[in-house]
Amino acid sequence: MTPGEEEQWFYWRRGGAAAVALVATLVLLGMVVLVAMTNSARDQALEAERHAYDVALLTRTADASIARAEAAVGRFALDEDMKSSGSRYYAQWRLAEQQISQLERSVSPDPQQQRRTAELRMLFNERGKQFSDVARYIAGRQKAYGLSYFYSISVKQNGVDDVGTRLRGKLSEIANAERAGLSEKIEESQLFSAEADRLTDYLSWLGVIVGLFAIFMGYIAVQALRLNAAARREAESESERAQALEQAVRDRTQELWEANQALKAEAVERQAAEAQLRQVQKMEAVGQLTGGIAHDFNNMLAVVVGGIDLARRRLNGPRREVMTHLTNAMEGATRAAALTRRLLSFARSEPLLPERLDTAILVGGMSELLDRTLGERIKVKTELANDAWPVFVDPHQLENAILNLAVNARDAMDGTGKLTIRSRNVTMDSNAVGDIRAGEYLVIEVSDTGCGMTPEVKERAFEPFFTTKAVGKGTGLGLSQIFGFAHQSGGEVGIESTVGKGTTVSIYLPRTDAQASNVRAHPAMQARAEDDMTVPGARILLVEDDPRVRTATVGALEDLGYEPIACASGAEALALFDSMEFDLVISDVIMPEMTGPEMIREMKSRRHDFAVLFVTGYVGEGEGDDLVGYDLLRKPFTVSTLASAVASASARRPSESRPIGGAAAAG
Repeated sequence: MTPGEEEQWFYWRRGGAAAVALVATLVLLGMVVLVAMTNSARDQALEAERHAYDVALLTRTADASIARAEAAVGRFALDEDMKSSGSRYYAQWRLAEQQISQLERSVSPDPQQQRRTAELRMLFNERGKQFSDVARYIAGRQKAYGLSYFYSISVKQNGVDDVGTRLRGKLSEIANAERAGLSEKIEESQLFSAEADRLTDYLSWLGVIVGLFAIFMGYIAVQALRLNAAARREAESESERAQALEQAVRDRTQELWEANQALKAEAVERQAAEAQLRQVQKMEAVGQLTGGIAHDFNNMLAVVVGGIDLARRRLNGPRREVMTHLTNAMEGATRAAALTRRLLSFARSEPLLPERLDTAILVGGMSELLDRTLGERIKVKTELANDAWPVFVDPHQLENAILNLAVNARDAMDGTGKLTIRSRNVTMDSNAVGDIRAGEYLVIEVSDTGCGMTPEVKERAFEPFFTTKAVGKGTGLGLSQIFGFAHQSGGEVGIESTVGKGTTVSIYLPRTDAQASNVRAHPAMQARAEDDMTVPGARILLVEDDPRVRTATVGALEDLGYEPIACASGAEALALFDSMEFDLVISDVIMPEMTGPEMIREMKSRRHDFAVLFVTGYVGEGEGDDLVGYDLLRKPFTVSTLASAVASASARRPSESRPIGGAAAAG
């Protein structure tokens, strides 16, 4: 090779080396740029991971704060510690609001998440309003309604999730959306990491090759390796941080589970304590009721026993004096019977004989009775709706209820004032008054201008034997009887009273669609002649298990001109029934071995050509249905009352008596 050729080769080699170095430098620079871009993308992916974990943590903490606030509202509604529960609820709710605000700032770059957080804020505000309503009801001494409302906002309504469920669902939706994005970012981060690793390998090989040509290229490669190592260490650090965050979330979840278990255990203990308290209250009410009954019956029995004893001692004395003592004894016995009737009405065990009733006619027909009872100094005014809805109630019991309210109003006005009786149609929501059900009602209001009731008296107005009247002026069963009658008729009773201005008692009776032709009127509402009505010579089968009542009834029937045959049980009555014919069967309702309705059912299966009259002093649960369609005489009764009942039952044709099993309702 000539020197020229060597010089030319040198230049070519130097130029080639320079070209190779330039190309290698450009390739190296390109690879360095690619590595830097890959690391930047990985940093962005890691930042997205941290953001997703932060959002998930915020949703969990917000959910926990809302749950603790809801638990505090529950304790506030149960009145365990109103001040402590109210403070705890306010603190937790404010904390939840701060956490949701932080959540809104965190997801602000994402339009979809912004929309979800806006819906979350609406649900949060709605839930806060519900909790505020609960607290307002409780603070307003409407604990029962507040507690009922709290339970109603915590469960599904007509298959629709409550606000709390939707609020927790929206938090879960936000967290799930972030988790979905987190999965994509993790995959992207892994992709960029793999790409960075692959480019680093290429860069290392190129650095070894180019290092033979230029130290600078080797230096750049070393720097690239250092940057790569630093990025890897940072990735490892972020991975450890993510694991620590996940462990913190697991620990927090465990704390929430333990808190939930504690709340469940507390709820069980509270239920047990409430059940024990209810039992104590029941026993206290039974003791109060027993003491009241014993006190009033002792007073009445003292009149009866004293009158009979004095009459017996003076049998040979003046007739007027004997009749005076007997009259006093009869009056005491009548008062005892009235007290028993009120007790049965209070216990909702008095059998009602309801019928479709036009209250305007009934109240209008009571004007003379009210004027005679209240006196001339009480002005009675009626405001009755012309289009009043019909009701299905016992007219006799409704008359007694209105009369009791009028007498109470007279006493509250001290014999002078204005009494207003009005009726109107109303549509009620559920629990608007007491435990009333939603529907259409006719309300009968009795208003006075008397002294009114204090809040303490108003709360106890329906308690048995509670009265503010002087000793001997009342038994305390009037409003209790009205309460029992209204509930037994499917309605409710409400009281509005202002001290010094007067009281209004409202009886809510449900509207009925029953037809008048399908209902037999209560015997007490039918016109009766005051003279005894008898059908002389009629043969009567009397079934009564009490020998003294049986003897007295037989004597009364014989005095009335009937032919009574008495027995003590249903089995004896069936044997007598098969051996001879009877025009009328008089039977007690409650008897051992076989009740009166069961006995009549058996007799009706054999023969239908006889009338039936039931006699009872008490009708137990389930017995009232069997009495519908038959005449009923309540114990105790007088001879004239017995005569009227026997005549009424005998006058009914056998075809009119419906089978006992066909009764639909007792009312």
